[in-house]
Amino acid sequence: MNDVARVAVVDDDRAIRWVLERALAQPDLEVECIERGDTALERLLADPPDVLVTDIRMPGIDGLDLMAKVREAHPELPVIVMTAHSDLDSAVASYQGGAFEYLPKPFDVDEALALVRRAVAHARERRRPISVPEGLDAEIIGEAPAMQEVFRAIGRLSHSQITVLINGESGTGKERVARALHQHSPRTGKPFIALNMAAIPRDLIESELFGHEKGAFTGATASRQGRFEQANGGTLFLDEIGDMPAETQTRLLRVLADGEFYRVGGHTPVKVDVRIIAATHQDLERLVEDGRFREDLFHRLNVIRVHLPRLSERREDIPRLTRHFLAEAAKELATDVKVLTPEAERHLTRLPWPGNVRQLENACRWLTVMASGREVLVEDLPPELRQASDEGLVASSDWRVAFRDWADRALAAGHTHLLEEAVPDFEKILIETALRHTGGRKGEAAELLGWGRNTLTRKLKVLLPALADGE
Repeated sequence: MNDVARVAVVDDDRAIRWVLERALAQPDLEVECIERGDTALERLLADPPDVLVTDIRMPGIDGLDLMAKVREAHPELPVIVMTAHSDLDSAVASYQGGAFEYLPKPFDVDEALALVRRAVAHARERRRPISVPEGLDAEIIGEAPAMQEVFRAIGRLSHSQITVLINGESGTGKERVARALHQHSPRTGKPFIALNMAAIPRDLIESELFGHEKGAFTGATASRQGRFEQANGGTLFLDEIGDMPAETQTRLLRVLADGEFYRVGGHTPVKVDVRIIAATHQDLERLVEDGRFREDLFHRLNVIRVHLPRLSERREDIPRLTRHFLAEAAKELATDVKVLTPEAERHLTRLPWPGNVRQLENACRWLTVMASGREVLVEDLPPELRQASDEGLVASSDWRVAFRDWADRALAAGHTHLLEEAVPDFEKILIETALRHTGGRKGEAAELLGWGRNTLTRKLKVLLPALADGE
């Protein structure tokens, strides 16, 4: 296999051609410089290079036309567009024309070389077939133990119509779980209506929930069904229930008790058959204690509670979630599916993800639009994810993640007998920490570790002989 990549440089500026010819004079690169776009077109169509680097403004045919004609015949060819006129229109026109990357002049030669190498890697990646893993269209993804508990809850509730309260931070996927509860219930096929309490102005919440009659208030020019009526026979998902105003809590409690309500401005009761699934990121018990949430309503809603873990508590799921969101984003944006390098995947797995699954989904959408090549490197990540310090990564990860990283690196470096190396150090650290917490009292330290005194004494003689004598 020939590992030398051919790069064509098209620019009417002799100095630029001279600089790039020397910067790209590498053992794995073969460079051809051409002065005019029209001269280049014939050669490139007949014998396309691995990468094309072209200026925009040239006599004869400009770089954008050159790119369009060459990519029409060779759509997989990555094109790097250069211009001294680094304005918005040039950048937009370049990317709309299918440019791999846009390089404004003057440029750093090392940056240009790195960009060409990225384009070469991109071209080679495009030649390799890609398969999107099967089963990624599931409504919820999760192999971590914490998510398995959520799946068990959905399974147990699959034949039930009981009220459910979902707890979890913003972005953990509460609405996805609510939809799954609905789809796996006897009400599947009936309406699923979602309403976010925090997103509705206080003076419109009752109208939104219960509807209104014509003339009930200024602007009510016609009668309107509320979400309860729209969800009749199905499920009403009330997200951020902790933000519901006190007066609306009272009306909701009455609906849950009686199964009927009045529209705003109405005098005729409306009967409905609706299952309620509520969700919140807040501590409802604390809100009840503070008098901000009705205790009787809390007990009505808190029949079955499902807790959604933070993304940082289910790091095992991050690689699969990332593949799923990248595939979804590619489909949504009608483009190629991006693939993470192992290094980028490990980096993402170690991040704190304060925005949880929603933040990861948005990051995948960003990568689908902004990453140049099909293969995503750590350097391609959004700045706020790429620049996270190692200290921050370690602090945000639990010890299992750090331990798994150590095992990965050790095995990649060819180490063997990992248990012989890891277990003594693991026990040594626990013993030292326990002794520090007890001021050196071995009996108490043994109790903290869950060992008998004799076991600790034996371990000390082997692992920490300097600490074995004395109390």
